[in-house]
Amino acid sequence: MQNIFKGLKVIDLSTVLAGPSVGTFFAELGAKVVKVEAPGKGDVTRSWKLASENTKSQVSSYFSSVNYKKTYLKLDLRKSTDHKLLLEEIKDTNIVISNFKKGDDHKLCVQDEVLRNINPNLIIAKISGFGAESDRIAYDLILQAETGFMSINGEKGQAPLKMPVALIDVLAAHHLKEGILLALISRKPKTINVSLYDAAVSSLMNQASNYLMTGETPVRQGNLHPNIAPYGELFKTKDGHQVTFAIGSDKHFILLCKLLKLDALIHSTKYQSNQLRVKNREALADRLNSAVSGLELDVLLESCLNQGIPCAQIKTIDQVLQDKLSQDLIKEERIEGQKTSRITSIAAKWK
Repeated sequence: MQNIFKGLKVIDLSTVLAGPSVGTFFAELGAKVVKVEAPGKGDVTRSWKLASENTKSQVSSYFSSVNYKKTYLKLDLRKSTDHKLLLEEIKDTNIVISNFKKGDDHKLCVQDEVLRNINPNLIIAKISGFGAESDRIAYDLILQAETGFMSINGEKGQAPLKMPVALIDVLAAHHLKEGILLALISRKPKTINVSLYDAAVSSLMNQASNYLMTGETPVRQGNLHPNIAPYGELFKTKDGHQVTFAIGSDKHFILLCKLLKLDALIHSTKYQSNQLRVKNREALADRLNSAVSGLELDVLLESCLNQGIPCAQIKTIDQVLQDKLSQDLIKEERIEGQKTSRITSIAAKWK
């Protein structure tokens, strides 16, 4: 499957994260992906560096995360010579990805009709912030705020929090990939528009239905799940590690109670259904915490694994990326002479 898109050509006119990650997806699967950047600084994420990164390099870790196996073309599309070079590239291109602000496609003369005049079979894939007709500038933070994600993320009684990855960009990128793949299947030229706003709201899932069906507005509960308990509560083991449980069924609850030698909870009228456990989750968490605090991490995790109880250690990013499970997901290459690393954009595996 690594070469399934061999022979496919993609022009990536996009910047930042959502659009470029779509380009990387196709590059990983064998497509030729040409990233077009303005001369000089190029994609703005080239300058989004940690304090520890090389100030003189034109490649940042952020930029590297969503740019992989691409070739780079520096073009100032306001210049007629560079614009002609782009149109020449378009002639044998299958997909164009962009995230222009409203009106910029006209300023740069790359609107749909111009490109399709050169290549009638072109698939044009666009990312916008608040829709194709909005000129509002949209970063992931702005969308997390505007679409309710920040309002439900954070500890109870504390300030709203954004998620520490550009989650809305990631979601929009997946929606755009789906749109492109459907266009490829249909074998017809299509223009696909995905807004960060639509991608975010459509991803509210059960939180949206909780409100739509009950009228209850979801609120910040930290790690706690509004519909399941115990789910998200943090517990500390005897040797000081933090763990959490995802007890989504009565079966798992009974198994957990037996493991922790808390059989009395199984028969308690306060915990005999998930809904009751949600209602009485604080008292339940106290009982579980007392039991967990007497167990070493390795003993607890092994016992849970053996009995099919959903349990996990709270790991740091370095622990995750040093784990053998993640090694096949790390992709490396040199960009402009600099060694770069990122996580694959493809989690699917084929046989």
